[in-house]
Amino acid sequence: MSSPIKPLADRVVAVREKAQEKTASGLYLPDSSKEKPVMATVVAVGPKVEQVAVGDKIVYKEYSTTDLKINETEYLIVKEDDVLATV
Repeated sequence: MSSPIKPLADRVVAVREKAQEKTASGLYLPDSSKEKPVMATVVAVGPKVEQVAVGDKIVYKEYSTTDLKINETEYLIVKEDDVLATV
């Protein structure tokens, strides 16, 4: 998946993973109890990003993103410093 967004400097563009719809034991979760996931797949990186690459799955700080919706796809933009880990 490519991104229509070209990140600048140390920014990363990613697509958030969907929230789990059921528990490990098979119980379905109501919409109100679903947690926002803090994992995403990187689709573009800025020129100053050093430790994250396109295609990486990342864990990021929950309230450190800018969210955009383009053509029914929800993107998030996060600074590389706010990426906590790759999975």
